[in-house]
Amino acid sequence: MSDSEPRRGGTLRLYGPGSMDHLDPASAYYALGHQITRLFARQLFTYPAVKDLKDWRAITPVPDVAVEVPSTYNAGLSVNHLTYTVRLRRGVLWDTTPPREVTAHDFVRGFKRMCNPVCGAGAIRYFTSTIRGLAQFAAAYGEAVPHADATAAELADFQNSHEISGIRVLDDWTLVFELIRPAADFVHILAVPFASAAPVEYDALVPDSDGFRRGVRSDGPYRVVHYDHGRSLRLERNPVWDKATDDVRNQHVDAVEVTMERADPVQVGRVITSGAADLSWASPVTEPYEANPTDPGNDLGYALNPYLVFNTVSPNNGGALGRPEVRRALAWAFDKVAVLDIYDQLAAGTVMRPARSAIPPGNVGYEPFDLYPTPGDRGDPERCRALLAEAGHPDGLTLTFLHRDVDANPEVAKSCAADLERAGITVELLPMGHADYYAYLQDPANAEAGTWDLTSPSWTPDWFGNNGRAFLQPMFQTNRARGTSNYGCYHNPEVDELIEEALATVDEDRAHAIWHRVDELVMGDAAIVPILEHAPTIPHLKGSRVRNAIPMPTIDRWFDLSNLWLEPTP
Repeated sequence: MSDSEPRRGGTLRLYGPGSMDHLDPASAYYALGHQITRLFARQLFTYPAVKDLKDWRAITPVPDVAVEVPSTYNAGLSVNHLTYTVRLRRGVLWDTTPPREVTAHDFVRGFKRMCNPVCGAGAIRYFTSTIRGLAQFAAAYGEAVPHADATAAELADFQNSHEISGIRVLDDWTLVFELIRPAADFVHILAVPFASAAPVEYDALVPDSDGFRRGVRSDGPYRVVHYDHGRSLRLERNPVWDKATDDVRNQHVDAVEVTMERADPVQVGRVITSGAADLSWASPVTEPYEANPTDPGNDLGYALNPYLVFNTVSPNNGGALGRPEVRRALAWAFDKVAVLDIYDQLAAGTVMRPARSAIPPGNVGYEPFDLYPTPGDRGDPERCRALLAEAGHPDGLTLTFLHRDVDANPEVAKSCAADLERAGITVELLPMGHADYYAYLQDPANAEAGTWDLTSPSWTPDWFGNNGRAFLQPMFQTNRARGTSNYGCYHNPEVDELIEEALATVDEDRAHAIWHRVDELVMGDAAIVPILEHAPTIPHLKGSRVRNAIPMPTIDRWFDLSNLWLEPTP
């Protein structure tokens, strides 16, 4: 058997310091989580594994549980582009006892679960601004069950007694979506893993709770048999999965094991090259190279990594960060090249440049501009100090900088803190484990309590091509519900209105101009400070057994674990 022919068997071992934000598809929102949920949770549409990232098929959704992509030619899309009729394939099974087919009702349950007040979807606005009645359903859900410690019974009672007017079940195998306005990106939205089917068993489980993690069900090629949040994970073959019902995934390996423990990239690389692990988990460990690789995605769509978020509702410093003039003053301080040097020293193996806007290159709405230019992108602490004094803070501020405690993140935080300190600002660093970091940011109660003032996450677009909303809507549209990706609780009514205007237009040039205008407003308000724009094209280190490891743009170009296989070591 040659290396080009799939081989069945073996346990794929991943090792590194990262952690999933959530295991529950209704709330999991980051690349690590999506790498795993792809193995056990299916959507109506998803993305195929395509080796050449320049190939348009790599970023184009294909049917998953759906039979076909609705169009006017197959009568699945109405002439006014407001009604989508989606037919489901038969034979997709839950790993229940006895096995049971996935139906249209399971997808409706999945959409309802996204709106839950305990641990909701981080990009819920993709859906509430597109599907008729979903915003009203979500609002009513929050009013009826306003507390974050709701019981499973309370959640299920609301979901089972309320409907979403824009989602109808014609029969077990047919769904109809009615949209508020035409949305050329609707199939992309339905391919986001939040929109996974959910079995009736989830009615008895609180979203992403310990009980959920023990009771998670699978309709994909693998099922979760062990999960210790932030420590370890094991998936094994789902015995009721049938390749005949799944055009995009395979079941080559017997099992997938993830060991999550604190280790720097050098340590992770040593474990992989020794043969004790096959792939990195989260850590940017690269194949050896002489010079930074070029972007194989051909500017497919850059990410912000990192960017700084200001907590606009922090009560600290008399609520100073709620004032745009204070945030604008701080935006001048940062030496972006120093952060670039940190990544270069890590040998991150990707195209990196100083970032100047909320939308980086390759994404709809990007136009080059810089409201805070400094010589060589090295920052201007004296200007920061002067503008802070004009804003009423001549003695500076005291800021708590929350950061992840793995990989380059501590060094990035130290570098940014030093920049602020040169401007007369006191910075207290607050490290946090990766397992807790994003879930902590997604709870607005932490922002409102002032437990942090500044933090440095990253953002990769959820899809490519027609993706104007994929940065600005989740990051900046008003959203203070649990699960939000507007971490700093930024609020600007003009931004909200322009986002709605951009979504309402079918003119691509006009939409591009509106998205760019939103970018200008957000940067004018200094809601964030973009530090680096990354082409996430890291040539990840692979163990000697790994074959057919295909990076996927929609999971930050980590490998698709459902299509690789293992060769036995000599």
